[in-house]
Amino acid sequence: MTHQPNKQFNTYKDGLDLEFLREYCMEHGERRTFLRGETLEEAGEPAQWVAFVERGCFKYMVHNNEEGKEYCTGFAFEGEFVADFPYCLDGDVSEVSIMADMPCEVRIISGRELQALFDSDPKMMLHNVRILKNLFKMVYGRDLDHYRYTARSRYRRLIDRCPQVVQMLSLKDIASFLNITPSYLSTLRKEMTYETRAEGKRACTMPRKKE
Repeated sequence: MTHQPNKQFNTYKDGLDLEFLREYCMEHGERRTFLRGETLEEAGEPAQWVAFVERGCFKYMVHNNEEGKEYCTGFAFEGEFVADFPYCLDGDVSEVSIMADMPCEVRIISGRELQALFDSDPKMMLHNVRILKNLFKMVYGRDLDHYRYTARSRYRRLIDRCPQVVQMLSLKDIASFLNITPSYLSTLRKEMTYETRAEGKRACTMPRKKE
């Protein structure tokens, strides 16, 4: 059974009503299953798809040629949409590889089909503009977080906002998303666990006020 984060990991949905898109995917989309490690999109190839995730989790990966390493830049969870947006709308070259992090079930449509839906009505076109705006705000905010917060603070903010994310994702992928090493993330986890236990002990030993 897949666990959903307590709060939204992807904030692009804030203030948006995307029920129209979910309904369209459920009605017109093809149901498809992805095994762990299978890709929805490949970096360097034309982006093609938009999918509503019914079960599972996808991760967005980018390759660093100089280091010869893959970095995880984001995730799409159950109840969310997964796509290399907006590149999928016109079949532009995908900037990332999108990979199933576990067995996934989706309802999938083509990006060109979604573009035709946006073009069909001025209100639909406005949805496109709002989605793009919110995506920019989310990605820009995450970029700024790497400068205004330490790695420790970024991890703390992540588990405070989405505590179940640590149960869903591997240590390696969380570390990659935070742009730190798995060994450093393991150290942070141990330190925070120790601090939490110490705080709990102090709370238990504090004298109670007399009534």
